[in-house]
Amino acid sequence: MVRVHSGTPSRRPTNVTLPAQLLEEAKSLDLNISQACEQGLKSAIASIRAQQWLADNRASLEASRQYVEENGLPLADYRNF
Repeated sequence: MVRVHSGTPSRRPTNVTLPAQLLEEAKSLDLNISQACEQGLKSAIASIRAQQWLADNRASLEASRQYVEENGLPLADYRNF
């Protein structure tokens, strides 16, 4: 992933609809709702990208696993443990 660093990241306001009880509890705990939403969104994006990566690379991972199963670990003779 390529990130462009330019001092301050650009931010855009957005509207988010949340359950009233959740919003009230967050406010009562003095929680920064924008930061919490940002962290949750980053976490969701990372999770989905990880799932996509696994799906995209499933064939290669399976081929590697099968190779090791049939032939053992490459360079296993040189392991010290």
